[in-house]
Amino acid sequence: MTDAREQLIQYIRDEAVFHGDFTLSSGKKATYYIDLRKVSLDHRVAPLIGRVMTELIADIPDIAAVGGLTMGADPIAAAVLHQGAAAGHAYDAFVVRKEPKDHGRGKQVEGPELEGKRVIVLEDTSTTGGSPLAAARALEKVGAIVVAVAVVVDRATGAQQVIEDAGYEYRAALGLSDLGLA
Repeated sequence: MTDAREQLIQYIRDEAVFHGDFTLSSGKKATYYIDLRKVSLDHRVAPLIGRVMTELIADIPDIAAVGGLTMGADPIAAAVLHQGAAAGHAYDAFVVRKEPKDHGRGKQVEGPELEGKRVIVLEDTSTTGGSPLAAARALEKVGAIVVAVAVVVDRATGAQQVIEDAGYEYRAALGLSDLGLA
């Protein structure tokens, strides 16, 4: 385990795991909630997320860009863009809106031109797989080639199977056991 990964686990455990009664975006009930925005937008933790996620995807060849559905994926993509550059990778970042804009250029995918380019969809926490799949559909509409979905924390609630059934490779940096939640 890398030092960055160990530090990331500790920050998430200490600052982003909340215990109680929660309703997840899927509508399911949970006794804990992992709020990665508490750490992904933190100056101490964002670089760790970037390093860990860059290591997670570094062996996938010819990746032009990373990103996902706004808002959970946005700070993850920015962290990977910066830490990837520091590690010698030329990853651009993109943002996928839930719906195309109704003004301006009417875009759903913001960032560099992605037609014909290999991309990875990022997600902060994975529950049902719905957000990464929505992002993948929007990306494919603009001609991007989605090669994988990479998440910071997999909640072990079936997202991996859903994403793999849709034809995408699935990678997770951390699981519930890493956070003492399994």
